[in-house]
Amino acid sequence: MCGNNMSVPLLAEAVTVSGTEKETAAVIFLHGLGDSGHGWADTMTAIRLPHVKYICPHAITSSEHGSVCFCRFDLMGLSPDSPEDEAGIKRAAENIKAIIDHEVKNGIPANRVMLGGFSQGGALSLYTALTCQQQLAGVVALSCWLPLHKSFPQAASTSGNRDMPILQCHGEMDPMIPVQFGAMTAEKLKVIVNPQKITFRTYPGLMHSSCPQEMAAVKEFIEKQLPRI
Repeated sequence: MCGNNMSVPLLAEAVTVSGTEKETAAVIFLHGLGDSGHGWADTMTAIRLPHVKYICPHAITSSEHGSVCFCRFDLMGLSPDSPEDEAGIKRAAENIKAIIDHEVKNGIPANRVMLGGFSQGGALSLYTALTCQQQLAGVVALSCWLPLHKSFPQAASTSGNRDMPILQCHGEMDPMIPVQFGAMTAEKLKVIVNPQKITFRTYPGLMHSSCPQEMAAVKEFIEKQLPRI
């Protein structure tokens, strides 16, 4: 089973940006609603480090109400009090944990694996890391929120990531996930993990997207948390 991508559903079709030397670390980066792994694979290629493998899975397509939606879990609303797809979020997190386990089996320790994502993908990366028993290298959370936020900090009681560094970035003009939601998420994270490990950066004029300054911060964060060994 070791090395067999077909045993991990999200890995079978994932876009992987390989390192240019021996890979000693991995970044699993999750896209947002309606996107695919290709766009973020291109972005990761532009900031990649030679010893890091970047894995950009495509969300599993599911059928809801007779139509096909391209998502990891259903979004029922984009406000702090909106109902949430708890079962879908937990199922999606288990799929991401399966990728982490796969990388560990293939020689990259969990503490050399970083999760990241944009929008819904960022939300899932936060939830997965905070409920993961393995100690991870960190999380890059772009333009997102913490799913099932009312279940924390209790949901993180068995987490190995109470001291995990988190880089959270948000556009100040985001019309989909207002920057206030990002700020509320950062405050919530400070009661779940070591508050000194939380970095929250905002970008003037940036909408629900990324920008070169943000990606420079992401590259710097990855370099710091996943140095060459």
